[in-house]
Amino acid sequence: MDPLLTISAEAGFFTRQEAKAAGYADKQITRVVRAGTWHRIRRGAYVLTDAWRAMTATQRHRVRASAVLRSLGPCVALSHTSGVVRHDIECWGLNLDRVHVTRLDGGPGRIEGDVVHHEGFCADDDVTEVGGEKVLRAERCVLEAASRTRQEVALCLFNSGLRNERFDEEALATTYRLMEHWPFMHRVAHCVELADARSGSVGEDRGLFLFDMLGIPAPELQYEVRRPDGAIAGISDWAWPMLGVLGEFDGQVKYGRLLRPGQEPGDAVFAEKRREDELRELTGCRMFRLVWNDYDTPQATGTRIRRVLRLAS
Repeated sequence: MDPLLTISAEAGFFTRQEAKAAGYADKQITRVVRAGTWHRIRRGAYVLTDAWRAMTATQRHRVRASAVLRSLGPCVALSHTSGVVRHDIECWGLNLDRVHVTRLDGGPGRIEGDVVHHEGFCADDDVTEVGGEKVLRAERCVLEAASRTRQEVALCLFNSGLRNERFDEEALATTYRLMEHWPFMHRVAHCVELADARSGSVGEDRGLFLFDMLGIPAPELQYEVRRPDGAIAGISDWAWPMLGVLGEFDGQVKYGRLLRPGQEPGDAVFAEKRREDELRELTGCRMFRLVWNDYDTPQATGTRIRRVLRLAS
């Protein structure tokens, strides 16, 4: 068995030195890469091309980040976007082109090829390990990544970290207060206040941001609707009980999650419609649904939501 397969399975990549130790000469390595059997992810680091093609953008970033850490050694820790990825926090909207590290040795900040080196004070408890790799604490990673992107993306980052229990709301707020005077950090203050662990997905997070941006009252989240016997008929993503409105986000994967063994997608859609009808009957509420494309036309979507809520424009 090729030892590089074992190394790749464990680390996600292999180095040129490991390939040579496995018996590949420099010319052979060059030929294999040119033939497309191996994919060079950065200088001196490779993956099997078939494995690389099967990876998502997030998985590819994680592998590249691991290769960067192997190259730079203990003087850095993953941070910002790369720390978000390493903590398994959804990174919707983030640029994954470069690996981000924070210097632990006082080295200067700079961009060096595919790596962004950040300066920044790190206390002992700022650095942790995930899978044997040095990474800054999750709440610091999301704050620093969020400070350099759009507010909508920032809220999605915060809520993803909360619902995946990488930190809680108190830890996020406390860390923000320690960092609020850092460069760009003022951009995320409002999103720290909006962050809510109850939001169930990035699609729902984007809805919360849309409501806030358009001045629509904040909804109750994960609103339980019960039958007369006390059993839960359903849980609505958003609810405005005083206005008699329920709201839901429909992601493309939602019905896949609802499928029971042996059930077809059409069955799940029909079951969801019956659930929606029952929620309306039990509550007397009107209901609206948002899909991903609705966020591309925020003003038109806001007008529709206001109409359902019967709010003045």
